[in-house]
Amino acid sequence: MTEGKNMSDIEAIKENYLGQIAAAGDGDALEAIRVAALGKKGEISLLLKTLGKMTPEERQSEGPKINGARQAVADAIAARKDSIETEALNARLATEKLDMTLPPPSAPKGSIHPVSQVMDELAEIFADLGFSVATGPEIEDDWHNFTALNIPETHPARAMHDTFYFPQTDDKGMPKLLRTHTSPVQIRTMMDVAKQTDGEGAPIYIIAPGRTYRSDSDATHTPMFHQVEGLVIDKNIHMGHLKWTLETFVRAFFERDDIELRLRPSYFPFTEPSAEVDVGFSVEKGRRIIGGDPRGDNGGWMEILGSGMVHPNVIRNCGLDPDIWQGFAFGCGIDRLAMLKYGMDDLRAFFDGDLRWMEHYGFDALDVPTLSGGVGA
Repeated sequence: MTEGKNMSDIEAIKENYLGQIAAAGDGDALEAIRVAALGKKGEISLLLKTLGKMTPEERQSEGPKINGARQAVADAIAARKDSIETEALNARLATEKLDMTLPPPSAPKGSIHPVSQVMDELAEIFADLGFSVATGPEIEDDWHNFTALNIPETHPARAMHDTFYFPQTDDKGMPKLLRTHTSPVQIRTMMDVAKQTDGEGAPIYIIAPGRTYRSDSDATHTPMFHQVEGLVIDKNIHMGHLKWTLETFVRAFFERDDIELRLRPSYFPFTEPSAEVDVGFSVEKGRRIIGGDPRGDNGGWMEILGSGMVHPNVIRNCGLDPDIWQGFAFGCGIDRLAMLKYGMDDLRAFFDGDLRWMEHYGFDALDVPTLSGGVGA
């Protein structure tokens, strides 16, 4: 035997460790005993190594004693470990209390995309102004998307580099395409009214939000984007009605009363006269904020939408009499409105599908825009 140990000492060694194990008060003390007895250099482990130097007769006699001591100590350690863990659990249960009235932890949930949220805000604002929401197909024909809107055959908007055309044509042989704006919804609405009233006409107050498509892609443009257009057709409508509607809408959307609008003369085939609409902004703490004094040192003007009085040709193309019915139309990008209001700087992130971006900019499903909540006219 090594270390000066005799076989008669094995039983005493075992009993010594069993006594230490029974007295161990915690897991750390128990682990120290295990290492001392059964570790790589533990006392019983060293005894096991002596078996190789024994004669066959000694191994037959002393081997079971050493292995028995090792097994007894290992079993005692396992039993005492279970006992210590049970005692610790019982102590925790005796002192800890669970308040069953507390709400459970929130489960993972989705969020509302900023574009969807802004669409809901627009619907809420314009519903308060007497507008309804109109929709139409995203796959359009050339007549509804261009011709009815008084867009000439040679207009750049019809070019292949700007419009997604399909190889198929409609039943009249005209090309089919992905709509480049939601203006076809206005055309279809006016045509439906003309058909239903046998050309007599009726007042129309609609907004047309939806997806549109153009061949363009950079930080502020994507091949698919969202647009909202508004249309009013009634008797005795003039530019003053247009300006008031836009001012009311912009102030309600950005939730500030100090917002100024500036209408600049422009050209659109479907409106006459036409106007680009700029909104005043100011710079506060290094950020561009809609509102404030646009004429100050830290202010300026930013284009946000196009507008104008509906061209008589468009009204006539839809089966109504432009001498009786007049109106105005306007349009702007929903994605751009979301960027301006909620502080995004790259339009491409809207469609990347990055959950981290959605967790930051997304809205709670119960955060429904309401007039009482600050969104409205």
